[in-house]
Amino acid sequence: MKDFKEFLLRGNLVDMAVGIVIGLAFAALITALVADLLTPLIAAIAGKRDFSGLTFTINKSHFLYGAFLNALIAFITIAAVVYSFVVKPVNALFDRRRTEPAVAATTRPCPECLSEIPHAARRCAFCTASVAATSGGSM
Repeated sequence: MKDFKEFLLRGNLVDMAVGIVIGLAFAALITALVADLLTPLIAAIAGKRDFSGLTFTINKSHFLYGAFLNALIAFITIAAVVYSFVVKPVNALFDRRRTEPAVAATTRPCPECLSEIPHAARRCAFCTASVAATSGGSM
């Protein structure tokens, strides 16, 4: 029971649960925005009363494509908001913090054939030319 309690109180599990709850609340908010404001506005411009009432029937089967349009607009809106306010800022932050570590060169060009050879080499493995060994710095 102690291990289970430690698992539940672990920081990243609680953070994930909070993120899921906030994400669900945000999705409900965007769905309400789309269903109550955006689609009636689009429908008014298009001359229809509301998207949710758009249906058609084939062989006594009702297809509610208006509800699908509402869900599609909600998805696109959520995706645009998440991209604009989460993905782009996080990518910009990581780009600013990213630094390339200086890597010391472990090879140098052979003076005869210009192939890359180790600094400590006294003979080129490619053209067999004799070269002076270096201590690791540039030539």
